[in-house]
Amino acid sequence: MPGLSGPSDYSQEPSRHPCLHINAKEPFNAEPPRSALVSSYVTPVELFFKRNHGPIPLVDDIERYCVDISGLIETPKKLYFRDIRMLPKYNVTATLQCAGNRRTAMSITRKVKGVGWDVSAIGNAVWGGAKLADILELIGVPKLTSCTQSGGKHIEFVSVDKCEEENGGPYKASIPLSQATNPEADVLLAYEMNGEPLNRDHGYPLRVIVPGVIGARSVKWLDSINIIAEECQGFFMQKDYKMFPPSVDWGNINWNTRKPQMDFPVQSVICSLEDMQSIKPGKVRISGYAVSGGGCGIERVDVSIDGGKTWMEATRFQKTGIPYIADGISNDKWAWVLFELTVDIPQSTEIIAKAIQLQMCNLKRCKIFGT
Repeated sequence: MPGLSGPSDYSQEPSRHPCLHINAKEPFNAEPPRSALVSSYVTPVELFFKRNHGPIPLVDDIERYCVDISGLIETPKKLYFRDIRMLPKYNVTATLQCAGNRRTAMSITRKVKGVGWDVSAIGNAVWGGAKLADILELIGVPKLTSCTQSGGKHIEFVSVDKCEEENGGPYKASIPLSQATNPEADVLLAYEMNGEPLNRDHGYPLRVIVPGVIGARSVKWLDSINIIAEECQGFFMQKDYKMFPPSVDWGNINWNTRKPQMDFPVQSVICSLEDMQSIKPGKVRISGYAVSGGGCGIERVDVSIDGGKTWMEATRFQKTGIPYIADGISNDKWAWVLFELTVDIPQSTEIIAKAIQLQMCNLKRCKIFGT
């Protein structure tokens, strides 16, 4: 597209922070150490996980860069970057997470295909940009619309990057039109991250941010937006990121029997300790993150230091000095919650953290050995 292109090789990749653990070099996929991940509520850009499917696109002329909006609408439109920058700007604090986060631990129980991730394919940032609901209204799609007059029910985002999974074509994904046109869903066309212009790894000059939903739907390096009748038929919507029962394996999988994953599940991760670690008996600070998709708050984080026999409630927080309440109006509803608890570890044991959102919970275990 004019102004933005997807390279065919990896000769022009950006520089990255040396502390990142590289899970795949080409395309580049990396995550920070788990201890660094929760050192701050807002993740520094250089420590934010990198999830890519091909060479990083290049901007050669920002003045020529534009996004084509077309499909099942009355008035297709071409929006230039400067047009988007003139719309009301919103800042949304939201946690993005790769749907493959913790895949390495999953593979211990049962082999999982895909890039191996520890627990840090996740990060929390302040995203700045225009609301998609405002942009769609410019082309005649009112707010809170679930179907256009021409039958459009989904919004497809198409990137300029080239993916092996798409046979060299662009990465693409979609969300329901009802979500895209709802201002309360806070879907953005973002051009800033933590108060600075997006860098190349994170989608410069423009990307989609879909809060509360797996990162695979927050398409980077946006090329076009299509209003379509059915959900996107791209690889990462139809043949990846779906949930199946244990009876399904790669020999009998039928992708058409499941819908694409959208909201990520409630979960908790201990980041101050490794899964297997030797420490001296005594006071130990346990800290990590808890998160739930769909804008749902974290009701509680419990910690057990005896393998789940007894539990203690951890302190939860987002912003320093402001108490966290799951449904509090001052919370960042799309963001993770950090937790911490100091306990006395007398001997070898198993530590478990449990996050609770309504009636759902997720366990993260660490085996701790006294020395």
